[in-house]
Amino acid sequence: MLPIRSALFIVVLSCFWMACQPVPHYQKVEAVPQNGWSYNFRPVFTFDITDSTAQYQPYFIIRHSQAYPYNNIWLWLYIKTPGDTATHKARINITLAEPSGKWLGRGVGAIYEQRMPVSLGDSIDLSRPGTYQVGMEQNMRLNPLPEIMHIGMRVEKATLRNTRK
Repeated sequence: MLPIRSALFIVVLSCFWMACQPVPHYQKVEAVPQNGWSYNFRPVFTFDITDSTAQYQPYFIIRHSQAYPYNNIWLWLYIKTPGDTATHKARINITLAEPSGKWLGRGVGAIYEQRMPVSLGDSIDLSRPGTYQVGMEQNMRLNPLPEIMHIGMRVEKATLRNTRK
């Protein structure tokens, strides 16, 4: 058991660390049924962009155990932008571990959480005001994909764009 001072230090340190993180414009995380991401589990993340002068960076969030059998994950993204009737489909690869096998991201015990920046494609830049939808589907050979607990999306507002021409 930790002494009171050590526990208090950890709590204070955690608060400082959390205060240094940028506040997300949008964030949502979905629990993966039975910790195995099957092809038919396709979470959809819906968010609004109102400030067209800002830049936005989307992130993929994954929480998995250290027993996850791969160092990456392939995804299909289904992206619907404001005013479009068609959905754009993009296949992306996200690296989860270094070649040595060391997991990227933060780990607590045997659980790792990673927030990886993603590109939604050259034609999609999150600059148009309106509602965006991003669906995710795992595209690995193994179905269900084991040892995945949560999947999510985060969008952070970055710097202002130069609107002068």
